Amino acid sequence: MAIYRRRGVIMMNIRCLGCNSVYDSSSVFRRAATGENMLMLTRSRCRFSVKGLVMKVPADTLIIFDGKYPVEYAAEGCPLVCDWICFEGEKEQEQEFIDSLELTYNRPICSADAEMISDLIRNIGDEFYSLGSRRVKTLDSLMRTLLVKAGDSKGVSEETEKSSSPHYDTLAEIRKKINRSPEMKWNVDTMAAGAKMSRSYFQHLYHDTFGVSCIADVINGKIEKAKKLLCETDSTVSHIAVMCGYDNEEHFMRQFKKTVGVTPTAFRKQLLNAKESA
Repeated sequence: MAIYRRRGVIMMNIRCLGCNSVYDSSSVFRRAATGENMLMLTRSRCRFSVKGLVMKVPADTLIIFDGKYPVEYAAEGCPLVCDWICFEGEKEQEQEFIDSLELTYNRPICSADAEMISDLIRNIGDEFYSLGSRRVKTLDSLMRTLLVKAGDSKGVSEETEKSSSPHYDTLAEIRKKINRSPEMKWNVDTMAAGAKMSRSYFQHLYHDTFGVSCIADVINGKIEKAKKLLCETDSTVSHIAVMCGYDNEEHFMRQFKKTVGVTPTAFRKQLLNAKESA
């Protein structure tokens, strides 16, 4: 199927798919880095290996594999049952769409409604093999709906997280410390040393485990604390900047506006107006 455009928006290009595919318990599949992404919904226990990480996931787990990397997946003590779709689009626009849904490639997510996801994949399969005149547009719409639904199912089970990385407990403890004390002078070198890892390996593993960079977690923690202080205290913006670990008030204001969309002063004013009108 060719790639089409509609009003400048790239159409999803579905290459192949399978619905309720069943493989015996000894099956092992190795998929090369083809550039095509693959969305898979497991209906049984399964094991994945991608980018050096081994993930053992329960039934009804959804994962979108980045086509830039080879992946191996296999049955886990029982027949492998899954629904899957291989797809691609124009990389920049596809990435923007994935990012807008806050989805992360190669990260297992427990589907809140596996039956709905499975039904969508089945509907895509029916349309894929049809001869309808609006087949391409319908497939694009269904595929986008599927990805939106995937974005609604972003919960990751603790069991899956722990199996995804042998360093999960160490990383999770660092993340808890960041959330508890965002005002501390956190930096990559300090966090990596605490995890007894090199700087680059720590950053790579942290992002793969939690789907966000360690510095983004630090910034988000500081901003969330600032929002709480703006809401619950009469402290000045300058004082709040210090309490959130900023040495520079202007840096705090720039980072707050970039993250929240308004300045700290405007944010506090919005809160006051909301309280008055309530």
